[in-house]
Amino acid sequence: MSCFGLNITLLNSKQPFLNKYKMKQNIIKASLLTFSLMVLLMVLYPLAMWGIAQLSPNQGNGFLVADKNQNNYYENIGQSFSKDQYFHGRPSTVDYNAAGSGASNKGSNNEEYLQEVEKRLNDFLQKNPTLKKADIPVDLITASGSGLDPNISVQGAIVQIDRIAKIRDLDYDKVNELIQNQIEKPLLGGLGPNKINVLKLNIELDKLSK
Repeated sequence: MSCFGLNITLLNSKQPFLNKYKMKQNIIKASLLTFSLMVLLMVLYPLAMWGIAQLSPNQGNGFLVADKNQNNYYENIGQSFSKDQYFHGRPSTVDYNAAGSGASNKGSNNEEYLQEVEKRLNDFLQKNPTLKKADIPVDLITASGSGLDPNISVQGAIVQIDRIAKIRDLDYDKVNELIQNQIEKPLLGGLGPNKINVLKLNIELDKLSK
């Protein structure tokens, strides 16, 4: 047998060993990468978010507001107000359950979704007979992406004044003044529209009705 043939034979005999060695190296690299990502995403990232939260107002624990009965609510989580003497917020696809935040997966052209929106529109008109369809802002008949939006548009509050003023025997201008005092300006003066927190608005409404 020639030297060339002997070399080929030796290489062939070592091939399984080389394959196992390469596989072992690949497993080690993959394991190190997996471990690094676990440390990054499961330890460092949560710690970083916790640290940033400590620098925010209330240390990231949320803001509580109390009603007239001293019941506490989180002001940035949408609450259910179905009684006609209160301002109504945005519809919720999760029934205002903070543990199940989410939105409908139906498209804007979905027949079932359109019927749902139409029903909300008709229900709102029934409770607010002085309004026309064109008067109702879209945020009052469509749910937000989270289903827990605590805010409505300024117009969304204004279109409810007639109903609330009549039920509570309040002057229209008084209720309108209350709304104007509750308007929250956009972040940095221009990032987003003016908005009104429905929970805080209704708490102040109860004070006005004393």
